[in-house]
Amino acid sequence: MKSRLKGPIVVITGASQGIGAAIARAFAAEVKGVRLALVARSADRLAGVARECANLGGTPGVFPCDVTDEAAVTKMEAAVRRRFGAADVLINNAGKYAGGPFLSTTASEFDRMISANLRSLFLVSRAFARAMVRRRRGDIFNMGSIAGITAMPGAPAYVAAKFGVAGLSKAMRAEFKDKGVRVCCVHPGATVSPSWKGSGVPEKRMMPAQDVASAFVALYRMTRRTVVEEIVLRPQLGDL
Repeated sequence: MKSRLKGPIVVITGASQGIGAAIARAFAAEVKGVRLALVARSADRLAGVARECANLGGTPGVFPCDVTDEAAVTKMEAAVRRRFGAADVLINNAGKYAGGPFLSTTASEFDRMISANLRSLFLVSRAFARAMVRRRRGDIFNMGSIAGITAMPGAPAYVAAKFGVAGLSKAMRAEFKDKGVRVCCVHPGATVSPSWKGSGVPEKRMMPAQDVASAFVALYRMTRRTVVEEIVLRPQLGDL
């Protein structure tokens, strides 16, 4: 009860820039009393996002972490609990994009994409979901991609990782649905963010990161009787 009176504890990975930073700002501005655990590798960039969130009304904490490292994730989860308490919401936004033809993709490049986009999500979800299941309440949002529902050429490792995110999200939903924990996979298309920098796609054909962030807040605000298992967000002007 004390935790809910203060506002939810929201953990956001990949919060130092792009969509992750936009999600943090949206929760800070729109959810009263929210406490934000901002996670990414860059402490300096996280500090800048934390200042923005504090100015918007949130209570942020900075937790630098390589979310592909199991030991680091374990320490980060413990640090979040010491600072704020058990997480109410987990947003698995951390990820990385790298392209390249299938025949030119090395095994190490493939492994890096799986680790950054899928292994990280597994490690962080496992760390935070335990307390949610014990309390029989929580929300887990996994950042998918249109590349996780429609295969595209030129990025086989990324596509495989994001299809894995979609599948893992379904498995988590199946296991947690009777335990009070909602699981949603969000599949955004082209968004103004570092991932699309240098793509050659003009900004007018992409979604603002703020719009994607607002979708997360709206999904979270639904009553506990409802879960959106998957949602696809695309730019109005195209199929990207």
